Amino acid sequence: MNSAGRSDVSSMFAQRRTKRSERRRRGRRLRETIPLEAHAEIPQDDDRAAPISILQRQEADRLSEFSQLRYERMAASPFAFLRGAAAIMASDLAMVARTPIRTQLCGDAHLSNFGMFSSQERRLMFDINDFDETLPGPFEWDVKRLAASVVVAAEELELADGAAFKAARAAVKSYRKTMARLAAMPTLDVWFASLDVDSILDNSGKSELSAATRKARKKARIRTSDTAADKLTEKGAHVRRFRSEPPILIRPEGVAHDEAMEGLAGLYAQYLSTLPPDRLALLARFSVTDVAHKVVGVGSVGTRALVLLLESGDGEPLLLQVKQAGESVLSAHLGPSELTNGGQRVVLGQQAMQAGGDPFLGWTRGTQTDYYVRQLKDMKGAIDLSTLGASSLKQYARLCGAVLARAHARTGDASLITGYLGEGESFDAAVAEFATGYARLTAHDHKLLREFVSQGSESSNL
Repeated sequence: MNSAGRSDVSSMFAQRRTKRSERRRRGRRLRETIPLEAHAEIPQDDDRAAPISILQRQEADRLSEFSQLRYERMAASPFAFLRGAAAIMASDLAMVARTPIRTQLCGDAHLSNFGMFSSQERRLMFDINDFDETLPGPFEWDVKRLAASVVVAAEELELADGAAFKAARAAVKSYRKTMARLAAMPTLDVWFASLDVDSILDNSGKSELSAATRKARKKARIRTSDTAADKLTEKGAHVRRFRSEPPILIRPEGVAHDEAMEGLAGLYAQYLSTLPPDRLALLARFSVTDVAHKVVGVGSVGTRALVLLLESGDGEPLLLQVKQAGESVLSAHLGPSELTNGGQRVVLGQQAMQAGGDPFLGWTRGTQTDYYVRQLKDMKGAIDLSTLGASSLKQYARLCGAVLARAHARTGDASLITGYLGEGESFDAAVAEFATGYARLTAHDHKLLREFVSQGSESSNL
């Protein structure tokens, strides 16, 4: 069953479910065909697809004027490269051993895609916060991407020898241990499990992670629609409009602005049709008054990403982001989504994996492009990895591993996964070894991109 898509609902009525004990036994039997140690394998250089070619193929669905900016952002560091190279890693993961144990995948579960955001009850939550590449697939693909990002981050922080491996192993062990706990919990308790930021602080003691979390929490609490509007818009004599700050924030002017607003009407109507009645009642109190294109992220640079300014009758602002959603980078290796709209794929994947999230999530479709819609900067925050030492990075890696396990347990089979992983540390060590090897591949690919960007800059100066 596609956990975030269509399914044979007739099988959900009276078909009896197997016991947890049997599902654990099935998981253990899988080790006979895919040993835990097999997850240490990384693809050989000669067998890999050319990394720059993979990035260039992605340009077909992006705005060409932003290609150089995307490459420059990815070339900033090996970690920045890894962030933008989800398609490259998907290609690599498809070349090594994989299990048939499927769950809804984030598809891009690196350290920087975990963070803070507001729940609908205005609690500050900590969870995965990026689902552009979500798709059902082998559970370990997310675990391996997380572990690889831990090693790359540790090397960028220039931590002592062995710290990167230990932090990656801690992330995987936390995933395994958390999954085992979830496998023993009542089914509904697993579904409703969540983690808020105050709980993180209660358990982090006096550490660098605690200090970084408090700092991120303070920033997140003031990142509201009001503060975002103050930063991104300006008030004229009678109206509020987005600022023009090319190439990051570009608003249409004159006739182009009027045409853009007219073109938005159909997109917005389709988006509204995907929302439940209570959200419609809320958005009925706002009208769309302006639009701009805003460059976001690292790997997302070049995708169409609009920001909408909405205002109530009293001028209260609400900012929404309308972001392009094509096929997941995983689909080339795992098959296409059952969902025909890329925006719907992202939204349903996020709703399946997150414990509580954006009340304005929806999707729409343009002439040739699918989009998903979400609130912009509503109490969003992130841990500053550059402030962490070896012990705090390890602590943060454990936290992210636990959160990933909870997300997978919502849509996958925690008992099956737990049966496969077992109680020993073989999987932890194998994936940490994979992550260490993959960090070397990332450094190599990053060097290739830097050379590619340098050649492009030289050519543009001729």
